[in-house]
Amino acid sequence: MNDYGYTDLAASQCDAGVRYGDQVSDGMIAVRIGPDERMICVGAPGFYETHGRPETPYDLPELPCVNLRLSNHGGLYAWEFEAPDGNDLTVKVGGQACSNAIGPVMQAAIDVIGLALVPERLAARALADGELETCLEDWCPSFPGFHIFYPSRLRASSAFQVVLDALRERG
Repeated sequence: MNDYGYTDLAASQCDAGVRYGDQVSDGMIAVRIGPDERMICVGAPGFYETHGRPETPYDLPELPCVNLRLSNHGGLYAWEFEAPDGNDLTVKVGGQACSNAIGPVMQAAIDVIGLALVPERLAARALADGELETCLEDWCPSFPGFHIFYPSRLRASSAFQVVLDALRERG
């Protein structure tokens, strides 16, 4: 299931879930299953020719951007950055385009609709092909990558324990 919302594991009768490490709730045990990630700000070369390249995240509200709608509360994802001095910064961007999935957000950036904030690993091919270029590189920090998580009070099923053991050996 591809869902950006937060699911109650007990209510959905799931043994575990997968989230970025900084989004795992208290009371959960988390096991890293992926490397650190980074959200990057990207735009098509044609976008920069028309609108220019933002120098800081403070320039973003004046530019067309492509928003990601979060299904867990219906709101738009506020773009998160880190200033060169280490302070966190959140920016609410504007723009006519919005999607509830990251693929269409990135495609809209390729189609010169606006800037997008996307996972670096997902943009790698479009960056290599020259369809997208980054901006605000110094403002885009890395964060803990994917973790499998499960309630600390849960006694793992034997099948789930095999999965956990394999992940721990790999890590």
